[in-house]
Amino acid sequence: MAETAVELPAMTYRIMGLPRSSFAPYFSMDGQELARIGALRLVADADRGFPCRISLRDADRGESVLLLNFVSHPVDNPYRTTHAIFVRELAEECEPYVDCLPPVFDGRHLSLRGFAQGGMMVDALLVGPGKVEDGIDRLFANRDVACIHVHNAAYGCFAARIERHGADQ
Repeated sequence: MAETAVELPAMTYRIMGLPRSSFAPYFSMDGQELARIGALRLVADADRGFPCRISLRDADRGESVLLLNFVSHPVDNPYRTTHAIFVRELAEECEPYVDCLPPVFDGRHLSLRGFAQGGMMVDALLVGPGKVEDGIDRLFANRDVACIHVHNAAYGCFAARIERHGADQ
């Protein structure tokens, strides 16, 4: 009797925005209070260029956003990462993006950084528009990569974290 191969579900990925609650205290601050912590309140002057890390989409022209520093990789090693990010003041948390990309990645050149469980970077690559999923597949083919941090290639700011999801974790 011939053995039949059992097809396992493919590895998937999940991308989530940052929790709104992490930024709630800042939304009620005035300009002086924000300045004391090195943050700014701005009004988006275009429909692109103000990528929100809560909703994972760009702010619309005229929307109020905060520009503030965020620790995206809070590890006690040389790869600890902090940089400026935007959050929309009226942003609602988005549902996780499972096996699909959030709008904030559209048309952008991105840096994908693969980190091991202990927070050390083990692989990285740059991807252009339309190549993000190929990059995710390539990095997650390395079993040492526990998660991927996405950064905007030009400005270097944190865009999102990609986690393994599903049966092949």
